[in-house]
Amino acid sequence: MKRKHCSLRYLLTPDYMFRTYDEVTAEFLQSIGIRALLIDIDNTLAPYEQPEPDERIRAWFASLSAAGIRASLISNNHAPRVELFNRTLGLDAYPDSGKPRPKTLRIAMARMGSCAEDTAVLGDQLLTDALAGHHLGLRAIIVPPIKDKTTLFFRFKRWLEKPYIKRYERAHADAPRKDTL
Repeated sequence: MKRKHCSLRYLLTPDYMFRTYDEVTAEFLQSIGIRALLIDIDNTLAPYEQPEPDERIRAWFASLSAAGIRASLISNNHAPRVELFNRTLGLDAYPDSGKPRPKTLRIAMARMGSCAEDTAVLGDQLLTDALAGHHLGLRAIIVPPIKDKTTLFFRFKRWLEKPYIKRYERAHADAPRKDTL
């Protein structure tokens, strides 16, 4: 493993940031060589209290599929939540994934026939989504949480993430607005 992959700076700094999941277009993914996307559900695609995908989410997944980009749902939430959310999408879905451990991401990639070079992870948390993806050498695409939890634990996690988000923003100050928050 390269030294770069062992540093917290690498593991927790996103590769790309967008304001919403649907700004991550099929065209953008294709432009960076991505053909498989591992996607978090809660606060990335929908708030916790939204049990099923709305039309906007379904249309976004349809656009990915039409472009030949495979998608899997990778969630730390439990099976009833993930199965209900996935019922109309029909994707490979992995509840109780244990992120940031990369085991479930590896399983999903094997099932999709993808590798680190052509796979990215999309989520709202650096300490779970980005960390799990970077453990495998995947690119990490981060969006801000739709409706963040306000518990002390989540506030602490967001506080820990702030320097890495600031680092990304400083490094990408000249990027188009869609790539920054």
